Order: sequence, then C-alpha cells, then structure tokens
Amino acid sequence: MSASRLGRSALKAAKGPAPRPPKNKKTSPATRNPSPSLPKRANPHLLNLNSAEPQTRMPPRIMTILGVSVLGMSTYCGYLYASYRREVTQAQSMTVPEDVSDRYNHTARTFDADVELSEKLMRMGAKRRDLVQQARGDVLEVSCGTGRNLEYYELGEKRALDEKGRVGVRGCRSVTFVDLSPEMVAIAREKFSKLYPGFGRVQFQAQDVKDVAPPSPSSQGQGAYYDTIVQTMGLCSMPDPAGTLRHLGTITEPQDGHILLLEHGRSHYDWLNRVLDNLAPAHADRHGCWWNRDIGQIVRDSGLEVVEEERWHFGTTWRFVLRPKRP
Repeated sequence: MSASRLGRSALKAAKGPAPRPPKNKKTSPATRNPSPSLPKRANPHLLNLNSAEPQTRMPPRIMTILGVSVLGMSTYCGYLYASYRREVTQAQSMTVPEDVSDRYNHTARTFDADVELSEKLMRMGAKRRDLVQQARGDVLEVSCGTGRNLEYYELGEKRALDEKGRVGVRGCRSVTFVDLSPEMVAIAREKFSKLYPGFGRVQFQAQDVKDVAPPSPSSQGQGAYYDTIVQTMGLCSMPDPAGTLRHLGTITEPQDGHILLLEHGRSHYDWLNRVLDNLAPAHADRHGCWWNRDIGQIVRDSGLEVVEEERWHFGTTWRFVLRPKRP
C-alpha cells in the first residue's frame, strides 16, 4: 500500500462513519423536489404555474343558451322601442278633441275584458273596495261605467261604531248611478240586478254629470244633498273636469258629506310623464281617456277641500277624499 492511500484511510478513520438519515423521518415535498432557483426580480407565483389546477370552463351548451337569450332580449327591446317610436309618430299627427266620452259607446261591451288584466296586476280591485266601502247615506256614483264598483257597496243603512269608536251610520240608504254612455248604464243595471235583487232604492241615469240634481228630500228629513259622491276613473274623459268637481261640491252635504275619487293621471317622474304625453292622443282616441292629466291640479282648481290624498304606481294612481270648502 502506498503512503497516499494510507493517509486517506487514516483520515476516514478519524472522521468516523457517515451519519444515516432516521428511518421514520419523512422528507417534505420541498426536500424531495427542491424549487428551482429564480432571479431575484422573478415573480414567486411563477413557481406554481406547473402545479396549478386547471380553470373550470362554462359548458358550450350553457354559453349557447345565454347567447341566444341575450340576442332574443335585445331584439325584443329593439322591437318595443321601434313600436313606441311608431306609436309616438302616429299619435302626434292625430287631432283628438278634449271630450272623448263618446268612445265608451263603442267600447262598452268589451270594456271589462279590456281592463281586467291591467286592473288585476295593479290590484285596483282592492283600491276600489277600500274607497267605495266608505260610502254611506244617499250615494251618487258618477261615471259609473259598466259598474266595476258594484260588488263593493254596503247596501242598507245601519248604526255601527266608526274607526274612532263613535256611533254613526254605515251603509247606503239609496244609490244613484250616472254615466253619459247609455250602453254602459245598461250593463251596470244588469249587473246590479244580479248582485242585489232585493234592493229597491236605486236609480240608473244616462246623463251628463253637470246636469245631475240633488236628491229629493225624504220623509225622514234627509235629502237636498248627497251624503257621498263616488267617482272612479272618470275625470280623464271629461272636457271640464275641474268644473265637474265644483258642481259635485254644490250637491254634496256641506257638513259631513264627502266626494271619493280614484283616478289615474300624471306621475311623480318626468320620464314617465313624457311617455304619457307622447302617447296621450292615440290612447284618448282609442279608449276615451286622457291619461296624462294632472289630477292634483284639477282638484286644486275645483276649490274643494282635501281631506285625504294618496298615490300609487309611480304616482299615476290618485286617491282623494274631498268635501265642500267650509266658510
């Protein structure tokens, strides 16, 4: 053996045996697969590119359905806008008189079917009921139409407690229904006979509201005035709605009488009022209704006193309880 080999053997013997890794100690993934060294400016997230999970993609069928839906919706919106512009152009070229009440003679037979769906969606039945159930004493309903309020009347006078706990009279002693359209009055009379076959103190008159006279005095001393006057959706078709309200005030009992109104007209919002204004001539010519009238201004011009006021449906539905202005 050479001297160099002897020296290396002596050096190994001096260092001792090489240490062995423990049998039960598990090496970490980082130890097994050391991360490659990166330059100092490298993004550390680049180390995970190879181990990142694949991103979830939307199935082609879902993407197709969404694309077709968006295309269909945009096409429908475009159709609505084109139809609106066409209607506006046609409406602005029309000459329609202020008095459109004669249209109801032609629409009387189909009127209920025409308004049924829209009134259900707007819950107008509940609003009619809440208004009409306040009627008491000798009652006059003007612009009664086809009698869409008939089912809500409490006929027959009786004493009961009011909402304040005071004893008062509830129910209708008599009811008079008035409308300018004879065809609509005939339909209302037919409905009433089926709903209340035993009630005799009722009248139906086809006449202008301005010609309605106060009731005749009864043997009990009542009369010369109506205790309650009801009007729903009627101001929109009258040539002089403020003058009509003033006349109704002269035949309403001055101390405790009320005029109950449920009307549609202008909105709280200018954008919606522009739509109503643009389409008003065509709507009035077709349905006999100027739906863009300012009901609040009409009431103020009438000189009647406002007891209650409410609005719904972006402000287009108006509810008023009025009475003659007291001196």
